[in-house]
Amino acid sequence: MRTSRTMGTILAILGLVFIVAGGVTYVMVSQELSRANVTVADDAAFLAGDHVDGPFSAFAQAQIIDKHALDSTGGKTYAELDREDPLRAVAMNASFLRASLFTSVVAFGVATMAMGVGAGMIVGGIGLRARPAAVRDEVAATV
Repeated sequence: MRTSRTMGTILAILGLVFIVAGGVTYVMVSQELSRANVTVADDAAFLAGDHVDGPFSAFAQAQIIDKHALDSTGGKTYAELDREDPLRAVAMNASFLRASLFTSVVAFGVATMAMGVGAGMIVGGIGLRARPAAVRDEVAATV
C-alpha cells in the first residue's frame, strides 16, 4: 500500500513537471515566432493576414510559401531545377523557410502532447494514491 502511494506521488509530481515544461515550451516557441514579425500572406488558403505566432498560422504561412515558390519556379521543386538555374535559390530559400515553420508546428505539437501526458500522469498518480473502499473498510475495522 505504501509503495503505491509513493509511486502515485512521484507520478503526480512528474506529471506536473511535464505540464510546466510543455507550457513553457509552447509559450517560448510562440514568442519566438511572434518576434519574427511575420504575417500570413493575403492570398493564403486560411488565416490570411494573421500574425504568425501559433501552430495554425505557422502552417498556413508554410503552405503559402510553397505555393509562391512553385509559382515562381514553374511548378518545379529545388531538386527538380538545374544546378545553374537562378530560380534554384528561390526554391532553396522557400524550402528552408517552410522547414523552419514546420519545426515550430512540430514543437507546438510536442509541447501540447507533453502537457496531455502530464495531465494523464497526474490522474494516474491520484488513482494510485487513492485507497480502494475494501482497504478503507479493513483499516477502519482494525482501529
